[in-house]
Amino acid sequence: MSKPVASVSGWRWLPLSALIIVADQISKGWIERNYQLFETTVVLPVLDITRLHNPGAAFSFLAGAGGWQRWFFTILATGVSIGIIYWLRQIVSSQQRALASGLALIMGGAIGNVLDRLEHGYVVDFIHAHWQGAYFPAFNIADAAITIGAGLLLLDAFFEWRRERAQREVGG
Repeated sequence: MSKPVASVSGWRWLPLSALIIVADQISKGWIERNYQLFETTVVLPVLDITRLHNPGAAFSFLAGAGGWQRWFFTILATGVSIGIIYWLRQIVSSQQRALASGLALIMGGAIGNVLDRLEHGYVVDFIHAHWQGAYFPAFNIADAAITIGAGLLLLDAFFEWRRERAQREVGG
């Protein structure tokens, strides 16, 4: 008798997506209750907590575009999430952990930011890293999950490339 599909497919990583969504929304809710816009707390010499609102995408891309970007990014993230669910279904979880976990992190982050866009029309950012006078754009837990997920996809692609190259060398 075969195992249920969810236990062998990448769907077993969906709880990671749910964890990211919950952690992201809880942290943003706490920031909204405890910080005014632009209010800052220094955590480390290179790290502040600063409440900021981002109506655009990563690094405030298209932030001043007039409002259409809210729906564009919402539709884009929804489509990407549907694609990721389908992709996860095709993955053998035990053999492609980096790929499956990366996709789950990306989906959780995308949905976390979509929830903000739907509720507010912008994304709440609050993690603000800097070095001396240079400031990295503020981000949140969803953004961090998307970034880590993308890194895992790149890592998976690199290892896949190495496996294929090694097989060609052995077979050729």
